[in-house]
Amino acid sequence: MKLLNLFKRWKQEESGVAAVEAAMIFPIMLMMMVGVFDLGNGILANQKAIRASQVVAGLIARQNTVDSTDISEAIQAGRLAFEPLPNASYGVDIVSFRFDEDANTEIVWRETVNMTPVADAIARVDALQEADEGVVMVVIQYQYNPLFAGFVMNGFTSSIIDMQEVAFSRGRRSPVVGLDGS
Repeated sequence: MKLLNLFKRWKQEESGVAAVEAAMIFPIMLMMMVGVFDLGNGILANQKAIRASQVVAGLIARQNTVDSTDISEAIQAGRLAFEPLPNASYGVDIVSFRFDEDANTEIVWRETVNMTPVADAIARVDALQEADEGVVMVVIQYQYNPLFAGFVMNGFTSSIIDMQEVAFSRGRRSPVVGLDGS
C-alpha cells in the first residue's frame, strides 16, 4: 500500500516526469553533440587538406628548378598544415607539367609520398594547356577518422572518410618548374 501511494505521488509530481523526460532525451542529445563535434572536425580536416595542397603548390611553384631538399621541405610544410590533427595518413602527389608549342602535355618530374600516384594526372590539366607554358599539380590525400563514429556506429567496418584535394599553380619565375639536373 505504501509503495502504491509512493508511486502515485511520484507520478503526479512534475519533478518525476522531468526526470523521466531527461533520461529519455539525454542519450539523443549526447549523440547529437558528439556528431556535431565529429562533423566540425571533419570540416576542419578538409579545410586543412585544401590549405596543405595550396602550401605545397605555392612552395614548389616559386622556384625555377627544385631539388630533393626543396621537395621534401614542401611536403613537410603540407604535413605541418594539418596540425594539430594527426597526419599519419597524409599523402601527396606532386607533378610538374610542360606544354610544348602545340600544347601537348609532358610530365617533367613527379614525386609521390604515402599514396598511389594519381592515374589521370594528364587529363586533370587538359583545361590548363597553353603553348610553351607549364603547371604544377599537387594532390593531397588525407584519411579522417572521426573520434566518436566508431562508438555510435560500431556495426560499420570503417568510419574513415577519405579526402582528396587538388591545387594547381603556374611557375612564378619560369613557365615550367624543372628538377635540378633535368
